[in-house]
Amino acid sequence: MLTMSKKKFIRELFFVNGKSITEISRATGHDRKTIRTVINIDDWNEPARIQKRGTGKLDPFKPIIDSWLDDDKRSKRKQRHTATRVYKRLRDEKGTRESFDCSYETVNAYVRARKKEIFGAKNEGYIPLEHKPGEAQADFGAADYYENGALVEGRYLNISFPQSNYGYLQLFPGENMECLFEGLKNIFSHINGAPPEIWFDNASTMVTKILRGGERALTEKFIRFKEHYGFEAAFCNPDSGHEKGSVEGKVGYHRNNMLVPVPEFKDLDEYNKHLLELADADALRGHYRKGATIKELFEGDKSALLPLPRNEFDTAGYITARADKYGIIRLNEGRHEYSTSPKYAGAAVNVKLTSAEVIILDESGRGVVAHKRLYGDKKGRKMNWVPYLELLARRPRAVKYSGVYNILPEEVRDYINMSKSGNVSDVIRMIAEFTKKTGFESAVATVAQAVKHNASDPESLKALHRRLFMDIPELPPLPRAEAPRVDPLMPDLTKYDIFTGGGWKQ
Repeated sequence: MLTMSKKKFIRELFFVNGKSITEISRATGHDRKTIRTVINIDDWNEPARIQKRGTGKLDPFKPIIDSWLDDDKRSKRKQRHTATRVYKRLRDEKGTRESFDCSYETVNAYVRARKKEIFGAKNEGYIPLEHKPGEAQADFGAADYYENGALVEGRYLNISFPQSNYGYLQLFPGENMECLFEGLKNIFSHINGAPPEIWFDNASTMVTKILRGGERALTEKFIRFKEHYGFEAAFCNPDSGHEKGSVEGKVGYHRNNMLVPVPEFKDLDEYNKHLLELADADALRGHYRKGATIKELFEGDKSALLPLPRNEFDTAGYITARADKYGIIRLNEGRHEYSTSPKYAGAAVNVKLTSAEVIILDESGRGVVAHKRLYGDKKGRKMNWVPYLELLARRPRAVKYSGVYNILPEEVRDYINMSKSGNVSDVIRMIAEFTKKTGFESAVATVAQAVKHNASDPESLKALHRRLFMDIPELPPLPRAEAPRVDPLMPDLTKYDIFTGGGWKQ
């Protein structure tokens, strides 16, 4: 179909420039009939665009179509009905053409309208008041906790199912992509399914940019995650957290009822399993307006869940970082430092990121060094000194000239300086052993005491560490008792009775 600008050009060639129809056909590539039609147009009114109403022939089949589309909520998007598929099923399964006498256009118009109602129109920027079964909302909240006695300014992921008011939470040291994925994965596994639709805010872990028309440019990792589980991701308008009001309420409810007083535990993974159990117990209460328990209503949500994929999703992030001359990499805009190994000094290293750990990988993808992940804006450093100490122990003569020597604590450098040259290798190797057994801090404290007492030999250092940190008491030897001698040919067992303080009784 010719555009208005092309029609205008053809008429100018004919009426203004005096070209013939044949000349215009050669110049534009259009056939003579088309050119003649354009020249002869005498009505330039825009045709009225009228949507034709249905004839009602489809009405008997609408409940069937609705049931197929409702069943699609439990299927991945790529395995849902298209209008073409609906039309073919109606044609093939509902008898002859006479019993189903509807055009494809009629079916297509109805399917498109019903899909918007059932699955929700994309990017509308609001959540309907009546929530569909299985629909979920997600958001983070802030809460402190103690892990192994250390205070953590943590974050917790909340999932709410508005239809039933069911909710779950998972606690983490921060709010990044790995925390989001691990939390969702834990909850999906616990309920044995994934929500067909989840509403989020516009966090940078998922959204890189809000485009014109409300479309979102999503991070590649988030796209992979949602495609793996098959759910639709919907996003609130910017600065409009109230649009997912159900989970906003859950953030406060979970904090007040499950995170007060401040939790104390030894293992975060185990505590998160406990939180899932607490949420299940909480669902035994009644719904605030529906006249049933939350657990009973949740059955409707569970019936709409997508089945879990066969393959497990790897929630970790993988990056490459450049180590400095000491083999140290820097993350989080340089605020957090992690050691690798001296052999990676100045090299690019592979790094695996989980919510809890930063793991340095070798060329085969195997873990070399694992550190507890740092969070927050304060500067921090995590060092695994063992690889550095083992390298120094192999090269004792070059200790003071290596870059590693310069980053050792002052106490360790002082002790190396006061040690005899022949003992340096054994001393450093011993410090490495202390580090493996009781930690680097205890090794440094042992060395500091050794410097104070001028105990420079390896045996004194070992004894000092044993006394300070190993806490193994020296037990006295057991008393020895002589067994009685007996004649092997004519044994007198009464001697054994006397020795043992009694006799054998039948």
